[in-house]
Amino acid sequence: MVRDDLTMNMSWQLLKQVIIAALVVLLVADLGLLYVRWENSRENEAAMRAERDRLELTAKALKGDVARAQRIRESMSGVTKEYDAFYKTDFESTSDGYSKIEADLDAIAVKASVKSSGAAFEQKEVKGRGVEEIRISDTVEGDYSSIIKFISGLEQSRYFYLLSELKLDSDLSAVQGSASPGALIRLHLELRTYFKS
Repeated sequence: MVRDDLTMNMSWQLLKQVIIAALVVLLVADLGLLYVRWENSRENEAAMRAERDRLELTAKALKGDVARAQRIRESMSGVTKEYDAFYKTDFESTSDGYSKIEADLDAIAVKASVKSSGAAFEQKEVKGRGVEEIRISDTVEGDYSSIIKFISGLEQSRYFYLLSELKLDSDLSAVQGSASPGALIRLHLELRTYFKS
């Protein structure tokens, strides 16, 4: 039995040594894993700082874009108000617009000392805009300075005119016997204006 005890004791001693060795190996492995994890956390910390810095820059850029968009929106409300005012004050209604435009063109012609053949109107709907396009054709006769005064009168009128076409009569002798200085000029005009519909 002594021998069995001795064998048992040695087995226990060996078993203890194996267990201690295994524990030491596990402790060293844990320390190694702890070191690797610590290194990764340092790298992750640097990566996370870089990501945070990048996100802060992106946030600043987006805040700048938002501020710019708000300024545009605010200026657009001003443009919308100007458009509404322009629409209300410069566009006549179709019910009385023709007579007002014709009277205005006649007054400009009289003031500029030109002879008008009379305006001809053609109406066309502009879809989705709430306006009607009115094309106006007229022929005026006068000397050079009178024609310039007439065109200037169109530009300064309280009504909105777009001068889309000018044609100078090629046969000046038909207007007057010769093409001398101070001779009459015949000018065909195509104008556009708009009426509220």
